[in-house]
Formats: sequence, structure tokens, C-alpha cells
Amino acid sequence: MSESGNIVKNVVEYIVTQIVENEDEVKVEVASSTDDKVAIEVRTSSNDMGRVIGKRGRVARAIRTVAQAAADEEGLDSSVEFID
Repeated sequence: MSESGNIVKNVVEYIVTQIVENEDEVKVEVASSTDDKVAIEVRTSSNDMGRVIGKRGRVARAIRTVAQAAADEEGLDSSVEFID
């Protein structure tokens, strides 16, 4: 796993832990990482998933936008999946 993937992971993990009530149940993992792309998976408690996704997916979209901005700094493309 590249250090770049870790930077995007850390950004997403920070944002998600600030949103949820049960920070201990947040798991953010790098699902796959190549030289030009990183895929992040986010898992939370079922009670907090609604907070992370938000109304009409607005919070999830914002998290994906910030993750892509962090990835752009490293010359990567990113994807963020929210898993129940």
C-alpha cells in the first residue's frame, strides 16, 4: 500500500469520526491501491450510517469530494464506498 493511499484514508477517517456518535465502530480501509488509483471502504455502526450518507447522499458526496481533493494532491484518483 502506498503512502498516498494512507493520506486519503486518514482524511476520510478523520471526517467520518467527526460525524458519527460511535467513533469506536468506524473502520476505514484501503480496499485497493495502485500507482494512480485508491479505493477506500468505510464501515460504521448501522445507527451512524445514515449520518454519514446524509439526506439524499449529500454528506457522502461531500466526503467523496474531499477525498478526491486529497488524492489530487498526490496525483491519484479516488473512490469511496460506504458499506453496511
